[in-house]
Amino acid sequence: MAFLDGAVEIMSPSRDHEGISRVIGILVGEYCLAKGIPFSAYGGWTQKKRRKKAGLEPDECFVFDANPKRKKQPDLAIEVVWTSGGIEKLEIYRRLQITEVWFWEKDEIAVYVLEGDAYITQEKSLRLPDLDLASICRLAAIEPMSAAILEFRERLKTG
Repeated sequence: MAFLDGAVEIMSPSRDHEGISRVIGILVGEYCLAKGIPFSAYGGWTQKKRRKKAGLEPDECFVFDANPKRKKQPDLAIEVVWTSGGIEKLEIYRRLQITEVWFWEKDEIAVYVLEGDAYITQEKSLRLPDLDLASICRLAAIEPMSAAILEFRERLKTG
């Protein structure tokens, strides 16, 4: 679900969409555990600001903090783009002031970091700069999902 300036978009995600978003979320969590980064994962936590006429439910979202309850919004939102068109989600995130957004599309992750009132495309995550996003994309395509997670765990152990 997303809304912007009175337009509403309701999507029913496919199995593939949900699988990719879920494995990316799990791999981010595995990375944080391995690196000692405090995090909480909140899935599709509804974000909205009526005054800004914008809201949505990210596919996955994270707060990176030892005390996550003190934050009113996620530090990172992840969107899996399966179809084109529809509402401009990056504009919604801008209005909501989410500091970092990843868009997975066609086996690539685009990273957007909010600077002032605009998003700047980045090569790496601001919050997780050492995370190999190309590897995350490659692993997101592996089935069963458990094989991708086990491979990622091994990579984290070795280096």
